[in-house]
Order: sequence, then C-alpha cells, then structure tokens
Amino acid sequence: MPEVMPTAADLTLMRVDRFLLERLEPHREAAALPLTVTAWEAPGEPVPFEEGTAHEGVPVAPGHAWGAPWSTTWLHLTGPAPEASADGAAQVVVDLGFTDVNPGFQAEGQFWSADGRPLKGLNPRNRALSWPVGEPVDVWVEAAGNPTVLGHVPEFQPTTLGERATAGTDPLYVLRRADLVTTDAGVEELWRDALALRDLLRVLPADGARYARVLRALDRLVAVVDPDDVRGTAAEGRKVLAPELEAPASASAHQAYAVGHAHIDSAWLWPVRETVRKAARTFSTVVTLMDEDPDLVFACSSAQQYAWIKESYPDLFARIKEKVAEGRWVPVGGMWVESDTNMPGGEAMVRQFLTGKSFFRDELGVETRDVWLPDSFGYSGALPQIAKLAGNRWMLTQKLSWNETNAMPHHTFLWEGIDGTRLLTHFPPVDSYNAELSAGELDHAARNNREKGVLDASIVPFGYGDGGGGPTADMLGRARRYASTEGVAEVRVASPYDFFEAAEAELDRPAVWSGEMYLEFHRGTYTSQARTKQGNRRSEHLLREAELWAATAAVREGAPYPYEELDGAWKTVLLNQFHDILPGSSIAWVYRDAEAGYAEVARTLDEIVGTSLEALAGAGDTPLVFNAAPHARAGVAALGAAPSSASGGVDVTVSADDGAPAGVVLANGLVAVHVDARGLVDSIRDLRADRELVPAGLAANLLQLHRDTPRQWDAWDIDREYLDERTDLVDALGIEVVESSDDEAVVEVRRAFGASTVRQRLSLARGSAALTVETVVDWHERQKLLKLAFPLAVHADRSASETQFGHVFRPTHANTPWDAARFEICAHRWVHVAEPGYGVAVANSATYGHDVQRSVTDDGATVTTVRESLLRAPLFPDPDADQGAHRFVTVLHVGADLGDAVRDGYATNLEPRVVTGAGPVEPLVSVADPAGAVVVESVKLAEDRSGDVVVRLYESLGGHARATVAPGFETSGAVRTDLLERPLDDGRTTEVTLAEPIAFRPFEIVTLRFARP
Repeated sequence: MPEVMPTAADLTLMRVDRFLLERLEPHREAAALPLTVTAWEAPGEPVPFEEGTAHEGVPVAPGHAWGAPWSTTWLHLTGPAPEASADGAAQVVVDLGFTDVNPGFQAEGQFWSADGRPLKGLNPRNRALSWPVGEPVDVWVEAAGNPTVLGHVPEFQPTTLGERATAGTDPLYVLRRADLVTTDAGVEELWRDALALRDLLRVLPADGARYARVLRALDRLVAVVDPDDVRGTAAEGRKVLAPELEAPASASAHQAYAVGHAHIDSAWLWPVRETVRKAARTFSTVVTLMDEDPDLVFACSSAQQYAWIKESYPDLFARIKEKVAEGRWVPVGGMWVESDTNMPGGEAMVRQFLTGKSFFRDELGVETRDVWLPDSFGYSGALPQIAKLAGNRWMLTQKLSWNETNAMPHHTFLWEGIDGTRLLTHFPPVDSYNAELSAGELDHAARNNREKGVLDASIVPFGYGDGGGGPTADMLGRARRYASTEGVAEVRVASPYDFFEAAEAELDRPAVWSGEMYLEFHRGTYTSQARTKQGNRRSEHLLREAELWAATAAVREGAPYPYEELDGAWKTVLLNQFHDILPGSSIAWVYRDAEAGYAEVARTLDEIVGTSLEALAGAGDTPLVFNAAPHARAGVAALGAAPSSASGGVDVTVSADDGAPAGVVLANGLVAVHVDARGLVDSIRDLRADRELVPAGLAANLLQLHRDTPRQWDAWDIDREYLDERTDLVDALGIEVVESSDDEAVVEVRRAFGASTVRQRLSLARGSAALTVETVVDWHERQKLLKLAFPLAVHADRSASETQFGHVFRPTHANTPWDAARFEICAHRWVHVAEPGYGVAVANSATYGHDVQRSVTDDGATVTTVRESLLRAPLFPDPDADQGAHRFVTVLHVGADLGDAVRDGYATNLEPRVVTGAGPVEPLVSVADPAGAVVVESVKLAEDRSGDVVVRLYESLGGHARATVAPGFETSGAVRTDLLERPLDDGRTTEVTLAEPIAFRPFEIVTLRFARP
C-alpha cells in the first residue's frame, strides 16, 4: 500500500508515463541494421584525420572495450546504402558506452566523412548522424576516451585522472552500438508532442482547467494509439494532442528569446588540446543542425576557439562563415576567451577585446556588440568602461545566480562602472546557460524575472555546455511547440541582439547597479594555483616592457617591431586568463601547460626587451637604468633610461635590541622597524609622523595557517568557517642579519611547520618608508590556507583595492549581508587602508586574494588588519595543487596615500633593468600632471602596422585631472581612439592639441594615437 493514496490524476499520469516509455519511445526507430566496424587506437596524443584513417583497424563489435583515459580510437563504420522511405529517414547511430553524465564530461566522438570533412559531434544526447538514401555507409568516428572527472558520488574527491601519466591505461568504455537506423517521422513527432505536454503538466496548477485538459488529452492519446500498430495510429494520436498544443499563450505571457548556445570551457576538466576537438565537435553539430532546421539561431563567443577551428578544421570554418553571413550564427562577446575579470590587469582586459574583436572583424566580417560572460566568477567594476570603449553596448551573465547570501535585485539593468560608465546588462532569469527549453525552465524564467511589469522578456540560452554539445533537434522541437502555448512562456528562437534591442526600446528608466558585481562564491579562485597567477602577473608586466622598449627602439633607432612575437605572447596570456585557468579550478594537465606557456612567453619577451635595450643603449660603458614604470625612480624618468642618480636620505642602521624579547631594529630616518626574537615585526614606527603602526601586543609579518575544507568545489571555494581554525606561525628556526650597509639592511627569518618551510627576508632601504618582505615557501600542506597578516593601528572603515584602471572601495565592517559576504576580496598590485590624513599601502608581486578586517583591542583602540592569501592546497580537481616552492614579495609603505600605493604597485612588479651603453634614453612619451594622477599604462605601435604610436593612459586616483602628454618624437598629430585604435566617437573632440592639457574624468581611460610622418 502506498503511504498516500494516489489521486485519479496520479493514476492517469502513471499510465501515461509508462505508455510513453514502453510503448511509444521504442517505435521511434522503424528498423536497425548493424554496421561493420574496425578500430585503430592512436598511440599517445590525437592525430589528424589523414593519419587516423591511414591505418588498417581490427574488426570490433558491440561489447568491445576501448578508451583508456585521454586516448583516441578511430572507428571505421561501413554498411549498405539505406533505401528510400516515405515516412522516415536514415541515420547512423553510435553508442560509445555513454553514461548518464552530461555531454562533454565523458566519452565524445567526431563523425568524419570518408574524404575528411568533420560532419557532426557524437555525445550521449546526440548519437545520430543523418545518412543520405542510396549512398553506402562509409564514415569515421574519432572517439575520445575522455574520463569523467566530475560527476562521481561523492563529488570533489582527489582524482588521478587529471594527468595522462597518472590516469591509468585500462579502457573506460564499451562500444554498445553502431547501427544504420531507419526512423519513423510520425512516431518521432508524436513523441515530441507528448513529451511537450507531459512536461507542461509539471508547471501547470494541478487544480486548474488547463491542467485537466492537457491530462485528458494525454489520457486519450493512450487510448487511440495502438501499441501493436504505433506507426499506423500515430497520426491519430497527434490529432488528439494538437488542440492543447495550439491553445495560444496569454497576452501577458513572458517572452523567452531562445538563443542556441554551447558554452565550451577553453580548459577545465580537460586540457586545452581537447578543447580544440570539443569546439570542432560542437561547431560541426551546430552547422549540420542548421542545415537540417532553418529555425536555429546560435550565439557563440571566444575568438580563440574560432581561431583553432580556422587552423585545424578549415572546411568547418568555411561552413561557419556561411552561417555567419546568413545571420543565423551570431559571434558574441568579442573577447579572445571568456576570461576571468577579477585578476587580469587593465591592459590585458583591453587586449581581450582588441584581439577578439579584431579576429571577428577580419575573419568573419562582423563587429560584436556585447560582453558575453555567462560563467565568469564575478565582474570587475572597471569592465563597463572597458567594454564601452571597445564598442560594446550590452552584457550578459548569469553567474551571480550562484550567490550564497544575497540575490541580485535585477535581471535587466544598467551596470555602472567605477568611472560612471553604464552598460545595459542582462542576467537571464532562467538561471542557466545550458537550458534545454523545458517547461520548468521557461516557467522559472517567467516567475523569477525581477523586471515583471517593466520588461516581461528574457534570454534563455539553450544547448548543452561547459564541455560542449550545443542545441539538439529535441530542443528545437520544444521551441516550436512552446512558441505560443497556454501555460508557459512564449518561445522565440532569436539572436541575443534581438532581445537587447527590444529591451533598450522598452526600458524607459532601467534600474542601476553601481560598482563591482561580486560573486558570493568561489572566493578561493583568487589564490588557487599560485604559479599560474604569478605567471600571469609577470607576463603582463613583461609585455608592458617589451612593447614599450620595442616601440621606442622602432621610433628612435628604426629597429623592426616584433609584431608577430608580441601577438603570440599576448594570445598565450589571454588564453590562460580563461575563467577556469587563471582562477585555479582546472585539472593538473592544464597547469602544466600554462606554466610551460608562461615560460615560453618569458623567453620570447626577455629576448625582445634585451634586443631593444641593446639598440637603445648604444655602444658604451655607462651603466644605464631602464625604467619601464610610469613614475620616475632612482633619478630616472618614467619610461626612459639614464644613469642612476638616487642620493640623499639617512643611512640605514641595524642595531640589536636590548629589551625583552631581544631582536633587531632597522632604521633609516623615516621608519624604524623592530623584528623580535620570533622574527615577527612588533613595531613599525613612522618617524616622520611620530606614530606607531603595530598595535600593542600584536605583531605584523605574521604567517597564519587555516584549515581549508570547503563544503564543495574545493579549488574554487573558501568558506567563512575557515576563520574558526587558525594557527599563528610564531616559532622561528633562526633569525640573522644577512646584509647591513648604508643603503640597505636585510634580516632573514626561517620557519618550519607541518611538512613545509619558510624563509623570509625583511629589508629596509635608504630613503624608503616601506618595509619589503620576501617570502619563499616550500609548500607541502594539504587543505590548508596560508595568510600573511599585518595588523595596523589605523581606523579604516573601508579598504581600497587596485582593479583595472583604478581601485574599488570595500567596507572593513560587516554591517549588512552584502558587506559580510565579502570576507575574501580580490586586489591587484596593492591594498590601501586609511583614516583621515594617514594611510598605509600594502603592495604585492603576485597575490590576488586578500581580506581586510577591523577589530578593537582591550583598551578600545581600532585595529585594521590587512592579510594576503598566499597559498592554498585543495585536493580537487588537482590533488597536487601548489605543492613545491613559491616566492612572494610584499611591500608595506607607512604614511602612504593612494598615489603612493599606485607607485608601489608598479615598482614592486617592474624592476628596473641595468644595461651599459652610451647615454640616457629620453622617454617616447612624457606626462605632466601636477596631481600625479594620470598614469601611462601602455606604449606600443598600432595594430594596423602603420607605425603610429599608441599610448594608453588613465586617471588613477578617482578624481578629475588635467595632464599634458608630450611625444618625444616627430608627429603630425594625435587623436583619441577607442580600444581598437579607431577615432573615438563619444561626442567629444577627437583631435588632440598636444600643447594643451587633456581633461580626465575619474578613472577615465584615454587612448591616444600619434601619427608618424
């Protein structure tokens, strides 16, 4: 007996469901003929079609075990030609041994024609390839034995599958089927009709008339379709269901703009090399489906993936270009990849758009108009301005629907950046970028939409994604049936641009969200895989140097500008900024590749810099300091070179402390630092302000170890509960003064904890109000988080963190749930905390994760603690994440304002280069700005290879500024441009009068293009 007596409706549904599954579904196939199959396994990495099909395979049949992890097997399928059928079609149907895990996370295949054309992808939701009547079957399947890294229960367990060397060699899959199938069109359409109505019942009110009518129609279907003659009675069944499918939607129904989509992570639980094949599988599926169904419109981002297809699958790329020209394939996003937006530097974010949009323009003849980032882990407040300057009008994402604490209050709104730029932004209320167009999804979109009554419309991206797959014929069948059906949103298959244009026209006064869009989740991505983050930071600054000095050498000395080498280096860096690479959330293989890529970038750029400096320095034996920073230092002008002329300041002194505990005092007339016997800094005295910065009883330079065991998503997440478990690393193995001169003093501290060791070098230099801490860690912990803490006697109610082309303020308190949720934050090169009239800057060389907290001592004094997150040790998806040696540099600058913080950030990441030569090198461009707010971010030659010089500047302090920009070369004039280096069309004068100051708005980015005669 059931616990609850079923209703009459329940009993009817049980009858309907069994009928659909056991009586109707099996008859979708009219007949099946086994094909002849041979198999050849490629040794090692994948091989091209020509090689994969050149080998004579061995005969195999269903039951054949294949597919060691990351292996490739080429299957050759042959058979007789299908005969003509009046009521069906022929298909080659293959089951590689698929599981219930979604497409893209297990075995996949690529159908190839006998003459080497990629025809269609093969996955568990798309197993069939249409085959023409009268043509003998002769087709190849490139089968990828990709392991299922995610999808096991329990999830997030350490896995050896993330590296080929550790993944094993046993087959993972068993070939189940390879048949030539004849389908029955009538039964197929009846099946889709019935499923659409059955699905509709899941969202209709069970006590409503519409529910009763649909249920009655399905009940009648069971009665009129004869299980012994399904094909013969299918038409009668469709007649029974037709009135309910044709019942029109209400006038107030939500409008769902269904956009075909296939989010393909450029790397994640698979290496980049596999993403190339995933893109080919998905893209070939889409263009083939477009040929079969004229209704499909498909939106696709990531210029990098198109570039892979152009290089490796030229026939497929040509088919894509045809669909783009038809307007049915819509390139979106305009970025090289769907990047992370928290950690890439300002210039890198510019290049994501410059490089991506240039590819779409040059190769596909289109200009994208939007930012398409459905899955990135939060969104920098600098992005609206960058996007607008790249020619974009709109943005789409849905990731903030993952927030743990607070729901975003809008789905279609204006997003205002840190500079005031506003960008129309849409969060699809379906809360997915992998929708299947089910009634439940459409109902959720309509009910969830927070603009009800203002804009009753939204985008529904549909198609299998993450690992690819894309839209299916079944999804398009649902779209047609729900085009106007009572009880569910109206579905219109369309371009996302159709939605955005309609939204712009309909929204009279859209709501505004100001500042960053912080994801209240995945906070560990600011720290995981530290080597990759260090590689990104170092590469960004090497690219700055290489472009600056190569441009200077080209203009001054006529040296060839290394366009191709710089372009290649940029594309490596941009690829590695993908939102599952740079954040540290991919398998080990991905990071092995990333680190190798960064090493190659460094080799290339160091060679460019070396060659350029040699050309600029000329012959001579004068030591020249080349300063690539945007601020003068050591007596050398910004962006120029000269002999070092630093002088002045009080000698640095080192003295033993007679007090208890004993320690060392470093002093230079500006700052006095006491390092106690534990190697901790228990006093930093600003001698100019006569002010102590370390609160009594506390210590700075304190390493703290936390247990780091998040509830889920190990490499992604840091949960608030990590704060409950902390060990302060206060025991030192030794303290030693390793350098003591009039110019610098260095104290070395050594520690050991767990299976790890730390060596720190604390240094103070002549004329500097900053303590530099170099931390070298040999890290062998598991599920731990290492932080470096600096408690400061500063009453700061907010912190400033550098982001692209500016900074963002965040509260140090937790007054609201929104404030409390930001317990881990992202900063680029510096964090600044201040009270009126006094501040402290903490700069870094390779750290992004931070937390800034405020507390009160027993005597009532306020303490603001700045902590850097140095290392994590998650076990999934890379069980050996971050094991080994790491180096971090931290600069603590006392009495610092925001301008000092900006200068420290550049100085910490751009060490001067010393080259012997003939004499000084004047800067290619110089900036006169009384407030010191305007910063040169990049100097390069124009992308069009005209030889013009492009200079990008920005206002760095958050206020209005005026600066005169003077070129150090002959020019016929300068114009303001967009980020694609075209004259800017923003209503202001494009031509720049070089003798007059340029007005900058707060955090404004200005790009100048100087023509060379």
